[in-house]
Amino acid sequence: MDLSLSYFLQEMTGSPILMITMLLTLGVIFVNGWTDAPNAIATCVTTRCMNVRSAIWMSAAFNFLGVFVMTQINSSVASTISNMVDFGSNTRYALIALCAALISIVIYSVTASVFGIPTSESHSLIAGLSGAAIAIQQGLDGINMQEWVKVIYGLVLSLALGFGTGWLICRAVTLICQNVDRRKANKVFNGAQIVGAAAMSFMHGAQDGQKFIGVLFLGLAFANGQSSVHGMEIPVWLMLLCSVVMGLGTSVGGEKIIKSVGMDMVKLEKYQGFSADLAGAACLLFSSLFGIPVSTTHTKTSAIMGVGAVRRLSAINFGVVKDMMLTWVFTFPGCGLISFVMAKLLLMIS
Repeated sequence: MDLSLSYFLQEMTGSPILMITMLLTLGVIFVNGWTDAPNAIATCVTTRCMNVRSAIWMSAAFNFLGVFVMTQINSSVASTISNMVDFGSNTRYALIALCAALISIVIYSVTASVFGIPTSESHSLIAGLSGAAIAIQQGLDGINMQEWVKVIYGLVLSLALGFGTGWLICRAVTLICQNVDRRKANKVFNGAQIVGAAAMSFMHGAQDGQKFIGVLFLGLAFANGQSSVHGMEIPVWLMLLCSVVMGLGTSVGGEKIIKSVGMDMVKLEKYQGFSADLAGAACLLFSSLFGIPVSTTHTKTSAIMGVGAVRRLSAINFGVVKDMMLTWVFTFPGCGLISFVMAKLLLMIS
């Protein structure tokens, strides 16, 4: 199987469906870097450890490294996404179904924003792929439940593990530093939080970047006439392409998201911001190593809530928890259904 960049470009120029699929995927990666990555540096900015623009550029660099480095070390998340569904042996139809899944993400995200329903690109991707696979296979045979069950683990981990780890780390830091001079402690945590934000940005790239690498890898396999990517190694140029696009998306900004996550949910001090970043990065590392796709936004916000709970439960804005639940309730059936319909429609007219 030819996995070279030259073959990919040649195939893309001769296949409108492949070109649309690739452009949509890269567009979603760009938007993910633009809208999700600011969560990684929100606490660092709102506790005044870094100014907004410096933090954004740092996050862009570490998002790039996260996608590129982690995928070479351990591509478990990309493999889970690639092997989670079965589009059948007809690779032309499979490519059309993959395109339908990506179109459904765009349609669902725009519709959800109009009605004020919170979204997650990670959950939309999983739902879109699942709906298209069910459509093309005409049943649940299109779903690999052994891999799909990791999505359920991810839902639990992003909330429970994020909250619990955030609480434990913040509690430990509070006990260790209770007799330390506050000004000296703030100087230490000022630098430590920058390191924590860099780690969080790196792991955001490692998690979310790998999800979309998995989609691009599927498209590349279908273009080669392969119905599965099992046993195949992700080419370096593909990792690099996703890394660059996510880094560019992150560099665009996201000041409103930074304010929303870092200030509106819980008012954080420097040691709390460091605890939240460390907890979020640790949870994402654990999930990545075991190939469990999780929502980076939900993991970070859960960690922030855990940190806030150390002080008092009333410090948490539980409206954020409601948004998370609404994301789960609406995204999977909503985006999955749109993907199912789109796949059926495109297959009919192709």
